Amino acid sequence: MLNDKKIIVVMPAYNAAHTLRMTYDEVMAQRIVDQVILVDDGSKDETVSIAKTLPNTLVYQHQHNMGYGANQKSCYELALKEGADIIIMVHPDCQYTPKLIPAMASLIASGLYECVLGSRILGGNALKGGMPVWRYVSNRFLTLVENLFLGAKLSEYHTGYRAFSRSLLEQLPLKENSDDFIFDNQILAQIIWHGYTIGEVSCPTRYFDEASSISFSRSITYGLGCLKVSLLYRLAEMNMVSTPLFPKLP
Repeated sequence: MLNDKKIIVVMPAYNAAHTLRMTYDEVMAQRIVDQVILVDDGSKDETVSIAKTLPNTLVYQHQHNMGYGANQKSCYELALKEGADIIIMVHPDCQYTPKLIPAMASLIASGLYECVLGSRILGGNALKGGMPVWRYVSNRFLTLVENLFLGAKLSEYHTGYRAFSRSLLEQLPLKENSDDFIFDNQILAQIIWHGYTIGEVSCPTRYFDEASSISFSRSITYGLGCLKVSLLYRLAEMNMVSTPLFPKLP
């Protein structure tokens, strides 16, 4: 609890057996997390069996791999059903340090922001932390374009470390979003569409063999998807297209 708000950490998992317990231990070491929800997206390793041994953890399984976006949809739906006031997504591959949970939760609990991101770009140490040069360059390019089209000033749109308020998730049309990786980009565009400012905290970059990462070809598809989302946003803002991703607001 923080300011009498229930904090739930959600973990979208896929073949995370090697790093899950370490991530969980770091999460619970922060002492403000009330519950962990792990959604397994058809893992072929021991992710589920390990998750079921972790105290105060709700484990939900997709019977087959449905995609990263579909996994997040299940995570947020379950967290809301469990009464979460603040929902923080932490990848179980330990790429993002759980030590930022108190800071991110505090920014939401205080009412300053409805969404907070752990940014790998703030602080300027992304490359020193092991981010591949091609990934860094594409991140900066896409972020520049997205800021121009969406009218925001985020340092990056592509971090997987995110915290949300309950009220924010309840009003977003998440079911209209993709079941694939582009879900990450769509939800941030929707938050900006609804008029919210997104907070950011600097997050150390950690790249290692067990850390999950999409392939170069999937990254190209993701990048093109980000550009499409930005274009749809701008066209919807100009009333030139109608899309359920960005519904007309009252």
